[in-house]
Amino acid sequence: MHGTWEASPAGRWEDAFLGGNGRHGALVFGDPRDERVIVTHHALVTPVPPAHTRPPRLAGRLRELQDRLLAGDTTAAESFTDGRPLRWVGAFHPGFAVRVRRDGGPVRGYRREVDFATGVVRAVWAGGGSRVFVSRADDVIVQWESLPGRPSRGPGGAGAPGARGTGGGAAASGVYVALDARLPGAPSGLAVAHGAVPAPDGALLTLRARYPGGDEAFTGVTLVVAPGAAAEREGGGVRLRGAASDVLLLTRVRRHTGEGDVHAEAAALRALLDGAGSPAGVYRRLLARHEEAHRGAYERVALDLGGDPAERALPGSALLERRGGAALLERLFAAGRYHLLSASGMLPPRLVGLWTGDWDTAWSGAFTTNANLNLQTASAAAAALPEVVRAHAALVYGQLPHWRDNARAVFGARGVVAPSHTDGVSGHSYHFERAYPLHLWTAGADWLLLPLLEHAETAGRADPRLVSALAEVALFYEDFLTRTGPGGRVAVVPSYSPENRPANASWITVDATMDIAAARHALTAAAAHLPADAERLRALAARLPEYRVNDDGALAEWAWPGLAETYDHRHLSHLYPVWPLGEINPYDTPELARAAHRALRLRGAENDSAHGHLHQGLVAARLRDGERAAGALRRVLEGDFFHASLMSSHYPGRDVYNADAAHTLPGLLIELLVQSSPDRLVLLPALPAGWPRGALRGVRTRFGARVDLRWGDGRCTASVRPSRAALVELRTPAGADTLRLAAGRDVTLTLPVR
Repeated sequence: MHGTWEASPAGRWEDAFLGGNGRHGALVFGDPRDERVIVTHHALVTPVPPAHTRPPRLAGRLRELQDRLLAGDTTAAESFTDGRPLRWVGAFHPGFAVRVRRDGGPVRGYRREVDFATGVVRAVWAGGGSRVFVSRADDVIVQWESLPGRPSRGPGGAGAPGARGTGGGAAASGVYVALDARLPGAPSGLAVAHGAVPAPDGALLTLRARYPGGDEAFTGVTLVVAPGAAAEREGGGVRLRGAASDVLLLTRVRRHTGEGDVHAEAAALRALLDGAGSPAGVYRRLLARHEEAHRGAYERVALDLGGDPAERALPGSALLERRGGAALLERLFAAGRYHLLSASGMLPPRLVGLWTGDWDTAWSGAFTTNANLNLQTASAAAAALPEVVRAHAALVYGQLPHWRDNARAVFGARGVVAPSHTDGVSGHSYHFERAYPLHLWTAGADWLLLPLLEHAETAGRADPRLVSALAEVALFYEDFLTRTGPGGRVAVVPSYSPENRPANASWITVDATMDIAAARHALTAAAAHLPADAERLRALAARLPEYRVNDDGALAEWAWPGLAETYDHRHLSHLYPVWPLGEINPYDTPELARAAHRALRLRGAENDSAHGHLHQGLVAARLRDGERAAGALRRVLEGDFFHASLMSSHYPGRDVYNADAAHTLPGLLIELLVQSSPDRLVLLPALPAGWPRGALRGVRTRFGARVDLRWGDGRCTASVRPSRAALVELRTPAGADTLRLAAGRDVTLTLPVR
């Protein structure tokens, strides 16, 4: 349940097992003869000239645009740009591969595996092996390799690589180690320089790659530790010969401008050796420091669906071929938590998490904030991963100055407006075109602050930076919401429902449901944290348009009269009030919940993107439709979206490497079983019929309690462990009740499942 394995090395980088500490990433192939560990880092982004990243200065034309849209000109915004061509944000790319080439005969008894609880990726075979992890404690990629044909003093433990014996490794001409920047899609103008300095105890390998047309570059450094071996420079790497049985490699990469300080990087890596010890001893010491941070986070939450022991023992690729079943869901839940944690640190997960083996990443491998990022981090608060929340906060708070520029340049307003697409370097809105007028989307700041707000509710305290950011979002709406529509209500104009358009209008219109919901939520949330401004902010929120129910009985995607629906679309932006906001729900707003459910039933899958299916599942779970939620999950499981690495793809048939499904799936599984708000706990809201028994341990709630849940034989037991006092409405399949919770006093509930 807490790992996966394969019986052969990865033939494609998409199938390589993954490690990461939220800064560095590693894709490990596990090849006994030609091992490749591809090194990635959140900072490895192709440079974009600063002149290209400025938001468009359109504020002087905004009033005219609003007038035309309010007057019924449905194409008024098609020319509302500064005339620039479509400009992509900087592309996330791999750095280089650490290559270890061994000599030897046939390989027998091969197995590669990744342990989610420790983050160790290892390959074992008769007479040899390797281990790789990316340290959360020391920010370094740690790689242990056994030399062929020699007894190993390996790091030990069950299935340790390099167990004593020769089994196919001939006493040979040694091992060749090099750093290789020749990865797929690398630009022809990438200037690469190699360095290899042999030393008595190993070698120092360096690689400096300068991007075309400038002084920006990245430098990779690998310290090779092989006591007793003779290191000879060969090509751009070194060949190790002699008596050493174990080799330790410590690798880092740094993005910089100008010359990188290789000597400082090498000294920092040597300091990790602590002056003495065998490679295996250093490995064990570094692993212990890393594991303390990683294991504690990973093991906070666990899901057990009673999977078949025989299926649990299968390799991941074989389990995926079953296309369903409890064992597959258990493993994907565990893998999703592992990958989400591993991708989150310096920044939250990108569209590709923290991994790619190709410079030509789809959509620049960036952050798409109008659905994908929040879907990937959907489980962060409930699944007890504050590490993910902190990474998300780093992106948000780090870009606030650019968000202010967007508000001023495009809308002539104070406050902040978030971009719909960012490389993590610039937060300016400069990626847009006629068919994707992303620069006019105003709901992004609320959407991106919501995970931070949910975490604050879970923890029982708000970061002062969050309060300040909420105030800035409210400030934007006070400046922006100045036009009126029917009945004297405030009109949200211009307005955009990502990434859809009405059947009878262009993309930019008036009163998109998501924009209304975001404005109302942002103003209300700010009012709750800013008592001096509360009355004014709530009054503005009250003037926003009401949601519209169309002639099909569905919640309309645009509240403005006369705009027709386009149902077949991958995004569900108009259901933002259902998930994640919870403003529309079956308990407080049953009529709107029915309209939202009708809208969900009418929604198509368009291009079968994984995020569209799982988004539908999350909304269905909030609306207590377990059958529809399970159907959305089933479409992903049966659509061949997962690689052998258990990282996912964007489209069926493992087309376009993408983390949406892998990272979102744990959030959906939790939502089927436990939901919470600051004053409500919902148990088993959408339990699928095919889950007769199971257990979910460690879920956190937004009223400050941990919940452990177990169900089977028609009964459910829930243990609620509050960290603070709360008065909570309890909703279960048996009906409604009230829970009075006191800090430190556990409550055990027993109830029927159906």
